[in-house]
Amino acid sequence: MDYQDWVQSVPATVSKDTLWKMEVYRLALFAADAGWQDIVMLSRDRRTISLADQLFRALGSISANIAEGYSRSSLKDQARFYEYALGSARESRDWYYKARHVLGEAVIGDRLEFLTKVIRLLLVIIPHQRGSFVREDEEQCNAT
Repeated sequence: MDYQDWVQSVPATVSKDTLWKMEVYRLALFAADAGWQDIVMLSRDRRTISLADQLFRALGSISANIAEGYSRSSLKDQARFYEYALGSARESRDWYYKARHVLGEAVIGDRLEFLTKVIRLLLVIIPHQRGSFVREDEEQCNAT
């Protein structure tokens, strides 16, 4: 599955949402869609069915947490959900690494590279969100 082809195939109801403008969200949705084939393959063998379940949950959690963070009004809350998405992206990489013997090196290399892009974008976004949040000075809090 090619990312550019996938972007063109996304329904307008999704692509017209303002959240779609966030590249990291688009990449996370693509990772979940691309991972679906891998999850189906892993779920066919009873020895890897729990790995498939963990991968399914982790991949789905990335875009879900980005969407949840995007809807929050405070930058602090946004950063928190983006941190959850970061954790899920790292967890997804971990599950893919564990599935490398079943899925093969070519698939794993592609998925790990893609998830690393998501992680790098989140590592840029999170400090920006935190840094923009206005915090009260301790002296000000003690004076009141």
